[in-house]
Amino acid sequence: MRVLKYRKTEGQRLGAKRHAGKAERVKLHVRTGDTVQVMRGREQDKGKQGKVLRVFPKTGRVLVDGVNIVKKHRRARRPEEQSGILEVPAPIAASKVMLLDPTTGQPTRTRKRVDADGTKARVSVKSGAEIASPAPSKG
Repeated sequence: MRVLKYRKTEGQRLGAKRHAGKAERVKLHVRTGDTVQVMRGREQDKGKQGKVLRVFPKTGRVLVDGVNIVKKHRRARRPEEQSGILEVPAPIAASKVMLLDPTTGQPTRTRKRVDADGTKARVSVKSGAEIASPAPSKG
C-alpha cells in the first residue's frame, strides 16, 4: 500500500514559511524600566515622559506608564470582583519614543560601546554618558 503524503510540503511543516515572519523579533533601543519621552503620536501624549512597563519584541511596541490611556470594559469574573470601565495604558510603537539622557534629561539616540573586557554598554549620543541598564524586576 502506498503512503499518503502531500508532495508540496514534503520535507517541511505545513505553514512554516507563512509563520516564520510572525515569529521574528524586532531589535529595540529601549528596555523594560527605561525612562522615555514620547516624540510623535496623539496630541495629548506628545512630550510626555514615562517608564517603560513592558516591551513587545514581536510587534515592535512598548507599554509606557501614563501614555496612550484607553478605556477597557471589564466584566466581573468572580462575585467579589467589581465590573466597570477601567483606564489602562495601551502599547505604542517603539519608534515613537526616545530614551532620556541620564545627565541632561533630554531625549537622545543611543549607540553601543564594547569595552576592553568585552562588556557592552549603551552610550548617549548627545553627552557621551553611559546609560545604566535598569535593574531586572521579577513579575
